[in-house]
Amino acid sequence: MTTVLIVEDDPINLRVFSKILTKRGGLEVQSTEDVEEVMRAAQSREIDIILMDVSLAHSVYQGKSVDGIKITQMLKQDPKTADLPIILVTAHAMEGDRENFLKQSGADGYISKPVVDHQEFVSQILQHLPGG
Repeated sequence: MTTVLIVEDDPINLRVFSKILTKRGGLEVQSTEDVEEVMRAAQSREIDIILMDVSLAHSVYQGKSVDGIKITQMLKQDPKTADLPIILVTAHAMEGDRENFLKQSGADGYISKPVVDHQEFVSQILQHLPGG
């Protein structure tokens, strides 16, 4: 079964995304805000794709505060995790944000919040999976 790791600091968004992905997408869902857990899950390949919130309020890695852009950069620079699809999810949806965030982070996709079209949300995730 395909497993999505949701890295999200808002419990409501997390619940909504989890429900959409399991009910509509038939996907397995894990979630964490803990950067060490994200790295471990990515390196061990127990997940197939990551949904990464850009603005993480509480995430710390090696004593430094990090956001979703930084975590994505770290994963994309590691040869063991570079090919793992990462989709940024953010409420920052101003003109140019998409291009800037994708360029800065090296992420594979970008979805803006709030997620209104649930089927489109699932489709955007599925298209980044092998054979998608």
